Amino acid sequence: ARQFAADVGLTGVIITKLDSTAKGGFAFAVADDLGVPIKFIGTGEKLENLAPFDPQSFVAALFAQE
Repeated sequence: ARQFAADVGLTGVIITKLDSTAKGGFAFAVADDLGVPIKFIGTGEKLENLAPFDPQSFVAALFAQE
């Protein structure tokens, strides 16, 4: 991933599949490792499910009780 990011001039990442049961804590590690921000998140299969990334909301959702 690091080599790909360097080769294409990566400026940010989009995290998808957040509508599944898996938690998305890995997103911060990926963005940190690549040195780029998370720009968007996808919570479904449609374009309407793509939203700008809001770190505060994301962290709150990670720790929400189900």
